[in-house]
Amino acid sequence: MTAYSVTRLTWRAPALAAGLCVAATVAAMAQQSGGEARPSAVATLVTWIPFIMEGFVLNLVMSVLAMAIATVTGVILGFMQISPRGIVRVPAKLITHLFRNSPWLVILFAIMFLIPFQIRLPGGDTVMVPDWVKATIGFALPVMANISEILRGAVASIPSGQWESAESLAFTRIQTLRHVILPQCIRRMMPPWMNWYALLTLMTPMAAILGVNEALGNTQAAMEAAGARPELLIPFYLFLMTIFFVFIYPISLYTRRLERRFSTGS
Repeated sequence: MTAYSVTRLTWRAPALAAGLCVAATVAAMAQQSGGEARPSAVATLVTWIPFIMEGFVLNLVMSVLAMAIATVTGVILGFMQISPRGIVRVPAKLITHLFRNSPWLVILFAIMFLIPFQIRLPGGDTVMVPDWVKATIGFALPVMANISEILRGAVASIPSGQWESAESLAFTRIQTLRHVILPQCIRRMMPPWMNWYALLTLMTPMAAILGVNEALGNTQAAMEAAGARPELLIPFYLFLMTIFFVFIYPISLYTRRLERRFSTGS
């Protein structure tokens, strides 16, 4: 090794060491600063709980509205299924089996594309159709079909002797349904109706796929805003599961009570 090489190495060694020291110091300071400024996963969750609960309220609104729509339309469809006229009964059965045996997500996407994002009124004004309204209609359709089948099954479970007894009293078919059959059907329909409401509520997070800002969508947005740290996954999704459990589990318990109370053999 020449004297020039030794001299150049001797001159560069302290500079290289100083540079490494400065780089290490800056990295340590950045890491320490980031560690101090970054809250824990639980603290981050507490900060975003109101935002997540705001989305959960929308889940409940969608479930209640969808169940109301499904109940009204499902009862009408169920009566059409038990109609003695084939021109009424056959289309009702077709609609019922179509929506009962179709995936919910496919129905949601179909409704999302079929319903326009705005509707023009006769006066020329336009009304925007929010995505959550479309999702509500999409959720109502499969539940409607199942309620229709529940009504049909409840009517079919009534002993034929009651129809004959009402006929011997000169009751019309409508009077028999109203005063004899339906009061018994309501008792038998209530437990499965509540089961379907619970299932409907559990399915509403699928609306996040369509861009609806409900509980799941807000949870994902909150984690993204908090830095998308891996340690946020468990507490955030565990909290999301908990709020649905707290709402659904009492309904499940009450449904069991109704099943025991309104059992066929009682």
